[in-house]
Amino acid sequence: MYMNTDLIYDYLERIANLIRTDVRRMGIARGLQPVQLEALHYLSRCNRYSNTPVAVADYLGLTKGTVSQTLGVLESSGLIEKQADRNDRRVVHLNLTDEGLRVVSDSIPPNVFRFAVNGLSENSRSEITASLNRVLRELQTANNLKTFGSCKTCRHHLIQDDGTRQCGLTKEWLTESDAEKICREHQPAIEDA
Repeated sequence: MYMNTDLIYDYLERIANLIRTDVRRMGIARGLQPVQLEALHYLSRCNRYSNTPVAVADYLGLTKGTVSQTLGVLESSGLIEKQADRNDRRVVHLNLTDEGLRVVSDSIPPNVFRFAVNGLSENSRSEITASLNRVLRELQTANNLKTFGSCKTCRHHLIQDDGTRQCGLTKEWLTESDAEKICREHQPAIEDA
């Protein structure tokens, strides 16, 4: 069992290094650091509750200072825009510009990774996805980290009788698009926990 754990770790570490190398190459071609691409990628996938500098720092596991510098570069490059919250002027939301969206769609995940995964059978992709999800959840739980899961998999995601969606935590109505995005407040559904 111990040997199998070491082998899984070795595979995941090597895969992560290869992905980082490809992301670094993509970033260099655009004058961006890997952390800047990671921030763009996160912002392209998160919902309106999670597109703040604090959420970016939480998701990436970085300090507020590092994230502030990263976001400054992205804003001055025209890849993100800051917008004050309608209800709380102290809160700033970060939105990708059209160019920011283009950078993410052209860079993440790297084409080499897409090619490798697309070469697997549908069954293999499903098995790998389920296994990696379990490992991720265990690591997040062990480290007492937020799950940042998609809204539709959260225990607070409610579907009304008429098919409309609502966040049980904020009591706000959600769109289909909201349900697909990741959320900082995500809590796994009871059966997933």
